[in-house]
Amino acid sequence: MLKKTSLRKITIATCALLIVGILYFFPTKNTTHYKTTYNYSSSNKKSDIFLIDENNYVALTSIATNSTDTLKKAEEIIEALIIGSKKSEYIPNGFKPIIPKNTTINNIEFKDNLLKIDFSQDFLKIAENNEEKMIEAIIYSLTTIKDIKKVMIFVDGQILNELPHSKKKLPNVLDRSFGINKVYDLKDYKNTTKTTVYYISKFNDSYYYVPITKINNDNRDKVEVIISELKSNPIYQTNLMSYLKASAELKDYEIKENSINLSFNENLFSDLKEKNIKEEVKYTISLSIKDNLDIDEVIFLVNDKEIDKCLKSC
Repeated sequence: MLKKTSLRKITIATCALLIVGILYFFPTKNTTHYKTTYNYSSSNKKSDIFLIDENNYVALTSIATNSTDTLKKAEEIIEALIIGSKKSEYIPNGFKPIIPKNTTINNIEFKDNLLKIDFSQDFLKIAENNEEKMIEAIIYSLTTIKDIKKVMIFVDGQILNELPHSKKKLPNVLDRSFGINKVYDLKDYKNTTKTTVYYISKFNDSYYYVPITKINNDNRDKVEVIISELKSNPIYQTNLMSYLKASAELKDYEIKENSINLSFNENLFSDLKEKNIKEEVKYTISLSIKDNLDIDEVIFLVNDKEIDKCLKSC
C-alpha cells in the first residue's frame, strides 16, 4: 500500500514537471513580445514622416502606423516626433525625433483641412538651433496625411506666434509655404521666390529624400527651376545628390487640373537600351513638382511617348 502511494506521488510529480517544462520551452502567444511584434509588424501601414537625419536635415522617411482615421494618425505622427516617446524605438536607423522630451498633447482638433494642436509647456524647451527645424518637421509630417493642408500650433492654450528663442514671427496658420531646410541666395528683398527641391541622401545602404527650400530672386517658372536645379546639382559640401543628367532636356510641359506632363529628350533614360528612368530621378522630380504645384500625378514622356508616371502616393 505504501509502495503504491509513493509510486502515485512520483508519477504525479513527474507529470507536473513535464507540464512546466512544456510551458517553459513552448510559451503561449499571449506574451509581451508577441503583442509588441503584432502592434508594429511589417504588415502595418507605413506613413511618411519628416525626421532629423545624421546631417541635421529635416528628411523624408516612414514609420509604421496603426490608424487610418485622420485625427488618430496625426497623433501617432506627432508622438513619433517626440524624443523618448513610445514610438521612438520604431524610428528608422539614421533618423531621430526633434520635439523635446516629455512634451504631451493637451488637445488636438481637425476641421476643414486644418489641424489644431495644443502642446504642453515642454514644447518650448527646444534648442535654439533646432526651433525652426522643429516647426518644419511638424508642418511637413502632418501635411503628408490626406486632407490635412494647414496646421495651427498652440502651447498651453496660447497660439505660438513666434519661435521660443529667436522670437522670429510665425504665421498663425502654417503650411508648406513655410519652407524646409531653407537656403538663402538673395540679391535683394524684392520679388523673392521659394522653390522646394528634393535631393537624395544616403545612410549605410539606404537612400532617402531631403527637401531644400531655395529662397532667391529667380522668377522663372517653378518647373523650370526644379529641373535646372536637379541638373546642375549645386549643393556642394553636403551629402545631397541628384542623378538627373545635365544632358536631360525638358522640351515641354503641360499642367492640367491634377496632373502634369513632362516631355524630355532621351537623356532622361538611365539606360538607352532598356529605356527606363532611374527611380531616384523619377522621385526627386515628382516630389519636387508635387510640393510646389500641389498636383497628384506626374507623367513622364520621352519624344512625346508616355514612359512612366508617379501618382499621389509616389
